Amino acid sequence: MKPRIIVTRRWPAAVEQVLAERFETTFNRSDEPLGQDRLRDAFAEYDAILPTVSDSLPASVFPDAGARSRLIGNFGVGFSHIDIDAARQRGITVTNTPGVLTDCTADIAMTLLLGIARRAGEGERELRAGAWTGWRPTHMIGTRVSGKTLGIIGMGRIGKATARRAHFGFGMDVVFYNRSKVDDDETRAMGARQLPTIEDVLADADFVSLHCPGGAENRHLIDSRRLAGMKPGAFLINTARGDVIDQQALIGALEAGTIAGAGLDVFDGEPAVPEALKRMDNVMLLPHLGSATEETRVAMGMKVVENVIAFFEGRDVPDRVA
Repeated sequence: MKPRIIVTRRWPAAVEQVLAERFETTFNRSDEPLGQDRLRDAFAEYDAILPTVSDSLPASVFPDAGARSRLIGNFGVGFSHIDIDAARQRGITVTNTPGVLTDCTADIAMTLLLGIARRAGEGERELRAGAWTGWRPTHMIGTRVSGKTLGIIGMGRIGKATARRAHFGFGMDVVFYNRSKVDDDETRAMGARQLPTIEDVLADADFVSLHCPGGAENRHLIDSRRLAGMKPGAFLINTARGDVIDQQALIGALEAGTIAGAGLDVFDGEPAVPEALKRMDNVMLLPHLGSATEETRVAMGMKVVENVIAFFEGRDVPDRVA
């Protein structure tokens, strides 16, 4: 018999077709988030669960015993929404989809950087509201990007891709913090300098872009103290995970003028977004669009398919995280 799997949200049609052909697949046709009770039941009903970042899988969702599910094939790179220890304790394999969303996420980071620096979102809102009265020398004065310093927190694939765009596209100097030493041809070609602490990067950079993992280790990595250590005219960009920033501290820093602005594609507790952020003109907000291109979302889905097929054929899964 074919393994039974459940897909928690709608995936690209090409991926769903492959899943339907290869497995006994249950699709979420309504595309509404499954509740915790439904996710808990899924462990008893299916051989594999294929969740997304919008599905929270804390320890309380995992059954104490008798789980049928042996695989969680996550649609996405980040897996802080899954209790990895709970999965390990029950012998459940967890996989993710690294590599295929690097360029698109870096593109969104640069979109936010350029958009908030040049007040693009604010300007579009003014124009659409019919409030634009025409060109004038002092209208919508923004911040120059070319030649400024970009600080990267987390110099992995996406951090490097963002730095590459900034340096070679806009002549930006690059400084970065990474937990391990990074010294390779790519960073040397950019003249990127690794600094010893996050604080050093924050103090030096005109724009700070976050590319570190989420989860307990990095929760509120950027807090009120670190926000206070940024340049007064600096901008903070986040395409990593929402919980990396203390959102209330960020709101306070923006309201007080501690930093100039922020560009955010991810939020702590999304899809909820604080009303205070929505009201601010010096914040550019996007609805988690980092990987949202047809090519990337299909590639992500096919990565999951590869992992699921390998698992049920008894081979090593290529993208195991637990």
